Amino acid sequence: MIVDFIPPMNTASPIPNLLVIRSPDIERAVTFYERLGLHFERHSHGKGPEHYASETDGFVFEIYPQRNDSDATTNTRIGFSVESVDDTLQLLNELGVEILSPAKDSPWGRRA
Repeated sequence: MIVDFIPPMNTASPIPNLLVIRSPDIERAVTFYERLGLHFERHSHGKGPEHYASETDGFVFEIYPQRNDSDATTNTRIGFSVESVDDTLQLLNELGVEILSPAKDSPWGRRA
């Protein structure tokens, strides 16, 4: 049985506040996202693995080590708003990042 949940009219919509990705090389991933302008701190909770967290305006973005091949976050699409797509691509290019889609204008703005 499929049940649709429709929140009552007086209930606020949920607001995303956490995104966790897993990477086989968290140091490289942190370098990539720091190049976009995020700032990370190293964290460890209880017996959990050491990871990195960046918090901006109540939104937490964490990078954890990949536990196994099926644990990779490779099919997740993450979008960031930046001041200049072209300048950001240039910075990422300097890191040796492979640009899969060159910058182009779209109905949603300049994207890459």
